[in-house]
Amino acid sequence: MEKNYSNNPAIQEGLCKLLEIKDSDIRNSILRQGLDAIDQGVHAGGAFSAVIPMVSLYYGGGMKLNVEQPTEPGQDQFILSKGHAVAAMSAVYADKGYFDAALLNGSRSYESILNGHPGPILPGVQISTGPLGQGISAAVGLALAGKDYPQNDVYCMVGDGEMQEGGVWEALMYGAEARLDNLCVIVDKNGGQLDNVSKMIVSMDDIADKLRAFGYRVIEVNATEYAPVVGAFDAFHKDRNGKPTAIVCDATKGFGGFSSGINGHKITLATEVGEREIVMQNRRREGREKAFVEFYNSLCCEKTKEALACIARAMNLDLAVEGGKAVSVAPGKPVVKTKPAPKRCKKIKYDEAKLPAVELGKSYAASDIVKGVIKAFAEDSRIVTVDSDLSSTSGLQEGVIQVDKTRALNVGIAESNMMNIGEAFAAVGKNAWVSTFCPFFDWRVMRRIAVSYQERLEAMETEGGWLTEGHGLDLTFLATAPDMDTQTNGATHMGNDDIMFFDQMAHLKIITVGCPSMLKGVMKWIAEGNKGLVYLRILRKASAAIYPDGMTFEYGKGYTLRESGADKAAIVSYGRGIYEALAAADALKEKGIDVKVVDMPSMDEQMLVDLYKSGVPVVLAEQNNGYLAAKLPKLLLREGVAMDPSRIVTVNMLDKDGYPQFVHSGTYGQLTKAFGLSGAQLAELVEKKLG
Repeated sequence: MEKNYSNNPAIQEGLCKLLEIKDSDIRNSILRQGLDAIDQGVHAGGAFSAVIPMVSLYYGGGMKLNVEQPTEPGQDQFILSKGHAVAAMSAVYADKGYFDAALLNGSRSYESILNGHPGPILPGVQISTGPLGQGISAAVGLALAGKDYPQNDVYCMVGDGEMQEGGVWEALMYGAEARLDNLCVIVDKNGGQLDNVSKMIVSMDDIADKLRAFGYRVIEVNATEYAPVVGAFDAFHKDRNGKPTAIVCDATKGFGGFSSGINGHKITLATEVGEREIVMQNRRREGREKAFVEFYNSLCCEKTKEALACIARAMNLDLAVEGGKAVSVAPGKPVVKTKPAPKRCKKIKYDEAKLPAVELGKSYAASDIVKGVIKAFAEDSRIVTVDSDLSSTSGLQEGVIQVDKTRALNVGIAESNMMNIGEAFAAVGKNAWVSTFCPFFDWRVMRRIAVSYQERLEAMETEGGWLTEGHGLDLTFLATAPDMDTQTNGATHMGNDDIMFFDQMAHLKIITVGCPSMLKGVMKWIAEGNKGLVYLRILRKASAAIYPDGMTFEYGKGYTLRESGADKAAIVSYGRGIYEALAAADALKEKGIDVKVVDMPSMDEQMLVDLYKSGVPVVLAEQNNGYLAAKLPKLLLREGVAMDPSRIVTVNMLDKDGYPQFVHSGTYGQLTKAFGLSGAQLAELVEKKLG
C-alpha cells in the first residue's frame, strides 16, 4: 500500500477485507505448491501461520520496493529467517512479479530453483536461510547498511521456536545497541515447535518481555486477524524513537487451515487432503469476496471507492465494477517484473601512494599492515569491516575508523553475528571484511554463507538470470593467530585445525600469509573485486619481509624462494613455517646441501604434483594438522600417479599415530621443537633423509 490511509476508517476496513481475499489466494498457492512438489512436501504449519503477517506486510504494510530491480539500493528488504516457511514467501513473490508463477510447480526437485528453503537463486531473495537463528543477524546487517538511505526499512520474520537459538539474541542485542529503528522483527508466535504443533519444547510465553528487556519497542498483536497486524506495521512506520521494533504475532501453527493435517511442521500433502483443503479455502474466499462487494457497494464516497480500487490493483486483484457497483474480486494474473540487475563494478579505488611501504628484511606486525592498507582502501565507501571482540589483532577497525567510523564495526563477543552481518554488507555490494581468531569462526554460519554465495553464482550463470556480474559476495574472513601463532593461549585458541575444517567448505579460498609484503599483495588482490569468499589467515606476531614491496599475489600459485638447479630436496611450507624452512635451507647450505624452498600461501595443485614428480624428497612442513599432506594423495590419485610414500616426508602437528589432535599452550620455540618443525630440526630431517 503506497499511500497511508490509516486516518480513513472506511478505507482501513476495506483494505482488511481485500487482504482477507488475498489471504485465501496465497493459502491456495501454498497448497498447490505442496501438491505439485516433487515429494508433495511442504512446511505447512509454519507457512500458514506466516501468511497473515506476510500478506499484511507486502500488501498493506507500506513496503518501499522496486520489484523490477530488487538489488537497487535504498529499498526495503525482507529476510525470512524461519526459512522453512518458503512456500508462503514464494507465493507472495510470484504474485508480486519477482519470478514466473510457473516456478511454483515442481518445487523441491533438482530441476527447480524453488528449494525447500529460500536463497538467492530465487529472484528477489537476498540471503539463503534455513539454519535457524541466522537470518536475523543478516537483517541487522542490512539495517546497518540501510542507514545510508532515508527511511530504508528491514523486516525479518523469525519463529518463536527459532528464538531458542543463541545467535538470535546476539543479533537482537547488537540491533538495540546500534539503535536500529529501521529494523522490524516479526515474531511468528505460533506456539508450536517442530512436530509438536501445540507446545514449545522451551516455553516462549514471555517472549515480549524478553524483547523489551533487550531494548526493543514491542507491539503484541492478535495475528489471527488483519486489522491488528496492519496497525502494528503502521505504528512501526510512524514512531521512530531510536529503538528497533518487534511485532509479536500471536497465532497457532497451521492457522488458517481447515484440516488438522495442515498444522504439522513438515508434511507430505496427500492429494485428497490438499484438494479438499483447496475446496474449503475457495468456499471461504467466496464469502470474503461477497463481504467486500457488499461493503464496497454500501459506500457513498467515490474517492473512497477509487482508493479501494487502487488498493485492489496494487494487490493484483481484479475488481470488476459495473454501473458503479462492484461485482467480483478475481485473482489477478501475475506478471513477471524483475529484470536482470545492472552489472556492479567491485574494484576498490585507492591511492597506491597511501599504502604502507614495506622494506625487505624488516619486521612488521600483520595487524599494522592490515591497518595501513585498509585505511587507504576505506577512502572507497564500499569498504566495511566487522570485528568480534579483539579488533587489535586484525587492524581492520583501527584502519577504517581513521576514515569513517560508521564503517568500522565491532559487535563484541558474537562471532556468528559478526559473520552474518558481514554477509549482509557483501550482499548489498560492499567489500566486507570480518575478523576473529582462527578457531572462533562458526562452521555452521560459514556453510550457510557459502550456500548463499553459490546460489548467487547460479543465478548469475543462468541465461537471463536476475543477478549479473558483480552480484556475488566479496567477503573476507580475516583469521588471526593461525597454526602455532596463538602460542601460550592454549588448545581452544590454537589454530592448528581450522584450515582442515574449512578446506572442506565449497567456494572458500584459503590463504595463509607470513610475509608482510605478500599480505599487502593479497589485500590488493582482494580489492580488485569479485574474489568471493576468502579465508585469510594472518600472523599475530611480527614477521620479516621476504618478498620485495609491490609483489603481485596470485591465488593458487606457489612461490619458489630458494632454488639452485642442483637441489637434493624440497621443503614446502607457508605462514610462519616458511621462515623455519628458510632457516633449514641456510643450515643445509653450510653443509653443501642445496634444497628448494617453496612458499605455498594458497594451494598450487600443479606445483605440488610436479614437486612429487621431480623425484627428489619433498618435505611438507606444516604448523597445523597437515593441510598439504592431506591434499597431495588426492591430487596424485586424480592424476593417476602411483604414490611412493618414501618420497614424501610430512612434519606437522598430528599425533604420533597420525591422528588429529589439539595442541596446548607453549611458546613458539617450545611448540616448534615439540613437533620437529624448527629450522634446525627440518635441516636434520633432510640430512637424515638424504643419508
